[in-house]
Amino acid sequence: MASQGGGMNRLTAAVRALPGGAARLAATVRNSPGGAALLAAVTRPSPTATSASRTSASRASAKTLAGVVGVMVAANVLNNRVAPRLAPATSAAATGAMLAMARGSGLSWPELGFRDGARGLKVGGALAAAVAGVYGVGIAIPATRRFFRDERALALSWPRVLEEALVQVPFGTVLLEEVGFRGVLYGLLARSHGTLTATGVSSALFGLWHILPAIDMSRANPALAHVMEMEEPPEGAGEHPAGEPGERPEAAGERRAGERAMEPAEVARVVAGSVVFTALAGILFCELRRHHGLVAPSGLHIATNSLGYLFAKIAPKDP
Repeated sequence: MASQGGGMNRLTAAVRALPGGAARLAATVRNSPGGAALLAAVTRPSPTATSASRTSASRASAKTLAGVVGVMVAANVLNNRVAPRLAPATSAAATGAMLAMARGSGLSWPELGFRDGARGLKVGGALAAAVAGVYGVGIAIPATRRFFRDERALALSWPRVLEEALVQVPFGTVLLEEVGFRGVLYGLLARSHGTLTATGVSSALFGLWHILPAIDMSRANPALAHVMEMEEPPEGAGEHPAGEPGERPEAAGERRAGERAMEPAEVARVVAGSVVFTALAGILFCELRRHHGLVAPSGLHIATNSLGYLFAKIAPKDP
């Protein structure tokens, strides 16, 4: 058997050395009775090799997913608890790291959602205009005005509100969340498990991502917090008396927030409601990303958060 194998190897080498030898041999075999089936059997990858390749790819994808989730968890803690004002820098660094991991795993830019920019801009712009309309009506009606009052805006000066709306939200929040959840995580999961799983998992994680912001919201917007808690807001929720004479707006906001501190059980219900609501919003964002690329959900996301600051600041005071 060894001599036969060696002879076959020498014959194959000799044929390949001839001009067009390999092509002629393949054509001869293919045209012979049963030759096509023989060639298919010879060139087909072995089941063992295919299985090993899939296992290796699956492990690499799992490592990339774990790395991306780790980066996002670290950025979430830094942005919400350690250094909120540095969120744009933190988010930019985290976004770059996640994109590098995704590209290293083989995802293309279109698979990451970077496509259809012009169409996404139109869709995102239309949705942003709709959000502005809803907010405008909301602060104009006394019965709904309290839902738009937010200490995070009311306790800030106008320059700080503009910083939040034009810098912190787009680059500190939306950049990281859209690229992270709808770009990298969605792309990795869609490649390995399909669109449905990508939408479900990324949206669920998007909901859990908002645990820390929901805790802050329970202090900053009591009326909206009670809605998330599935309860009727009490009278006076969302009304913000002026701070003490000479008191900084930030300090006044902190003092008033402390006066409205919720019980732990109430905060837990607020957090649960916020997680569910933002997970559902994540599904909408994923669908926008699937049909129009990342620009469309980013436009809606920026409008929802940035305009929230601006409309809270300009909302008329109740008589």
